[in-house]
Amino acid sequence: MKIFVFEVENWLASVSPIGLESHELILVEGPLNADNAHLYSEAEIVSVFVHSVLNKTIFEQMPNLQFIATRSTGYDHVNCKDCAQRNIKVANVPSYGAPTVAEHVFAMLLSLSHRMTEAVDRTRRGDFSSHGLRGFDLKGKTLGVIGTGSIGKYVIEIAGGFSMHVIAHDIAPNRSIARQLGFDYVNLKVLLETSDIISLHVPLVSSTHHLIGPSEFNLMKDGVVLINTARGEIIDTNALLRALSDGKVAAAGLDVLPEEPAIREEAELLNSVFAREHNLETLLINHILLRMRNVIITPHNAFNTVEAVQRINDITSHNIHSYITGNPDNLVS
Repeated sequence: MKIFVFEVENWLASVSPIGLESHELILVEGPLNADNAHLYSEAEIVSVFVHSVLNKTIFEQMPNLQFIATRSTGYDHVNCKDCAQRNIKVANVPSYGAPTVAEHVFAMLLSLSHRMTEAVDRTRRGDFSSHGLRGFDLKGKTLGVIGTGSIGKYVIEIAGGFSMHVIAHDIAPNRSIARQLGFDYVNLKVLLETSDIISLHVPLVSSTHHLIGPSEFNLMKDGVVLINTARGEIIDTNALLRALSDGKVAAAGLDVLPEEPAIREEAELLNSVFAREHNLETLLINHILLRMRNVIITPHNAFNTVEAVQRINDITSHNIHSYITGNPDNLVS
């Protein structure tokens, strides 16, 4: 079979051990998109990461496509409805980075609580004054975790090591994990009203789009800290900017942003086609957030450790091999 792997980084070494060497494997450095899909019309299987947004425009140019293996847990970048109409199967990597992303949550949280970015920038300029760098302890703070799947669970485990009080919200509470880790499930309103720090760990679906908006920010404590390593569209960034500006949110750590791939294309902002395809207001807000001293933004990098990338590659290879051998695994569509 013809297998195209997009957004490649040292992928081939992880593919060959499971028997794909007898198939035609083509590695592509960049993402798959509507502009280049016609170049890969012979592809029967594709593997993509989150920067390849797949829909019928692409599928119409790839008539032989049977299977998509996304190297991510989230699959909102793949239009599963369009896939179903064309009988294209989709598999994801359901649990590759739980400890990795959870550690990133605390990397951002500690950077914010100890003013690390400002402190490092200051000392690099030769200024060793600690004036204005006073932070806060995590011990005793209430951490609200929205979504207690594999990543949320690890976040809660790590929080225990900092002697934090944890509350959580989930549409499907796992009571056994709550008993094991010693946290309480509460409704979303209570979590928003009582948390000192809120960390988001839900998938992007219709019910979670702008899950955190103006009314949710109004419920939060003054001076709350917000961490998002899930998907950018879960937060209404316009509302977040207002909440940061008026002090409702004291600080934010964001590994994801709405219009995330487009923000890299600053030179295109005035292009009329680009303007039709992207929300320029959201892009402008993203640029403002990037320059705020109480906001840390990382480039969708929470997953990116040696161990997690190896797990991604291993599971993706397994997904492709399983599909080829007639026993597809980890299907989401």
